[in-house]
Amino acid sequence: MTTRDDKIGAVFSALSDATRRSVLGEVARVESVTATELAESIPVSRQAVVKHLQVLGRAGLVTSARDGREVRYSFTAAPLADAAQWMAEEGANWDDRLERLRKLLA
Repeated sequence: MTTRDDKIGAVFSALSDATRRSVLGEVARVESVTATELAESIPVSRQAVVKHLQVLGRAGLVTSARDGREVRYSFTAAPLADAAQWMAEEGANWDDRLERLRKLLA
């Protein structure tokens, strides 16, 4: 991904799935966690958890690090903050547009 819009789009795409949001919430609760540990707390298979983690990783929301035979995943907040900032900016733009429309109609 090369542009801010692509990165933000990947975040929204990753968060569009309820199971992925659950996985991300669990990863964010702890410092690091394995897919096996996540599968114990979420009602999906370990393989499904791994696939969800891959999508979250492509969006930059989780990072992975090999620890011996295990891969540990950690939450990365920056992409989520970027998406929230984009929403705030777009919201402000719409507020401006609606205010101009209100004045025009008044």
